[in-house]
Amino acid sequence: MSYDEIRKLAFRLALENASKFGKAKPTTVIGHVLARDPSLKQMLKDVTKIVDEACQEVNSMSLEQIKLKLQESGPPPLVKKEPKKHELELPPNPEIQGYVLRFAPNPDGPLTLGNASPAILCSFFANKYKGKFILRFEDTSPSVKPPLLEAYNWVIEDLKWLGIVPDEIYYQSDRLEIYYDYAEKLIKMGNAYICTCKPEDFRKYIAKKQPCPHRDQSVETNLKLWSMMLEGKFSPGEAVLRVKTNLNHPNPAIRDWPALRVDLSPHPRVGNKYKVWPLYNWSCAIDDHEMGITHVIRGKEHTINEIRQAFVFNYFKWKKPITVNNGRVKLEGSVLSKSKIIKGIKSKEFLGPDDPRLGTIMAIRRRGFKPEVIKKIILELGLKPVEATLKWENIYAQNRVAIDKYTPRLFFVKDPVKVEIGNFPSIEEVILPNHPDNKNLGSRRIKFSKNEQILIANDDAKNLKMGEEIRLMNLFNIIVEEEFNGKVVKAKFVSAETKSRQTSLKLIQWVTSSSSMKTKVLMPNAEFTDGLAENNLKALALGSVVQFVRFGFVKIERYSDDYALCIFTHN
Repeated sequence: MSYDEIRKLAFRLALENASKFGKAKPTTVIGHVLARDPSLKQMLKDVTKIVDEACQEVNSMSLEQIKLKLQESGPPPLVKKEPKKHELELPPNPEIQGYVLRFAPNPDGPLTLGNASPAILCSFFANKYKGKFILRFEDTSPSVKPPLLEAYNWVIEDLKWLGIVPDEIYYQSDRLEIYYDYAEKLIKMGNAYICTCKPEDFRKYIAKKQPCPHRDQSVETNLKLWSMMLEGKFSPGEAVLRVKTNLNHPNPAIRDWPALRVDLSPHPRVGNKYKVWPLYNWSCAIDDHEMGITHVIRGKEHTINEIRQAFVFNYFKWKKPITVNNGRVKLEGSVLSKSKIIKGIKSKEFLGPDDPRLGTIMAIRRRGFKPEVIKKIILELGLKPVEATLKWENIYAQNRVAIDKYTPRLFFVKDPVKVEIGNFPSIEEVILPNHPDNKNLGSRRIKFSKNEQILIANDDAKNLKMGEEIRLMNLFNIIVEEEFNGKVVKAKFVSAETKSRQTSLKLIQWVTSSSSMKTKVLMPNAEFTDGLAENNLKALALGSVVQFVRFGFVKIERYSDDYALCIFTHN
């Protein structure tokens, strides 16, 4: 689609949006633009700029002008079906038959969108090739990256929400004896030794490409020292099992890397049962072999780890999994660092692992996003070695397309202001559609008591002018009689005309004092917006997503005797 075509589409949809709600909202228009042509997601930044310009132009027009332009523009463009994309492929492993993939998080914090990316990809390929998906908790660092007991369930629940059910689940903290067994075997093969050098001394040897004094110890001496490590006769840092490699390797990090070390910190699952814990490359290589992993999806930052682990596979003559490098996934404007998240939770900077400012899966699902949208976005990124940054606008747009047609509407009034209406008509109730287009969502009733009070949002009240006629959505028209004094709007009833879309009047949502309930909305910045919502809100189940008209989509989280708590999803 050319620039002019995008501009024409954006302008047409902005006119349509403004004719319904008084003003064109760019975030809403972007969603409708992408629904018409999903391929435009690839140039979202340019589309956003075009839509912003179109909305500015439309919002500078009167509603009468908007109506005229809308009639001149002809029928709305059709929604395009997204073209079927070539599915992701993963080549077979020539050495190991089948497809067995693993997702191996460290349960030291909540799962973030970046962490979830490899889980989504691995699960996709396991399903595509009728293979196996393994969840493996890599929790063998009690002191450096201590696991959190609650984080194990956090990960499982997040995967469940994403529709990912592991075929097998393993905890490395249950597998220490396996790692010990292979360590003893490698010592007996003469390919590993116990180093008792001070760390700073060992680094000097390695820098000079020289062996440390312990490298050529006898197997018997190494086995004796190994037993002493297991018995707790060494303190942390005093003894390390090292894998023999090439001391002339150009990268010092590869030279005789450490495999197991002494760590006396308690572990949340097994306490103080073990004194020796494996480092990442040792436990990872052994488990990938033991579990029959055929393919590993990992970031480029693991290149050195892959080289280290290759020594273990070669020494034991194991068949290697295929490694596919995939770039990190970032989320613009959100915290993704697990260490920062945990630190922020402990310091009360964040409300918890589901704080809406965070890029955790817990926060995303709390806000009411559809899991299939998150999975689709990750799969659209595909397997690429380069880093990718997701923008919230793109996620909002895709989620809006997924939920808009099936989400009921309700009125919500932020910071409510009373409207005193002279000659208030006699009304017992009004029946409103739950969705302007989807009749299957039915309708709702708002009852009126005697001497009923109408309330509108403070922001709407501040923009009213004396003598201006406005339409209370799906209700009636009123004329403002006095300038807003900051407390009350004084107006008079004009007409119950229902053909509001054919007029140039402002459309304003409202609630009544007798048929509304206090509502708090937790916003993406973790601040609360207070207001009143129709008490029809109470008829919806917890966890439901509803659109507050002219405010945004929200998820209902809790009802109490005093108020309803909702979480803002997006506009």
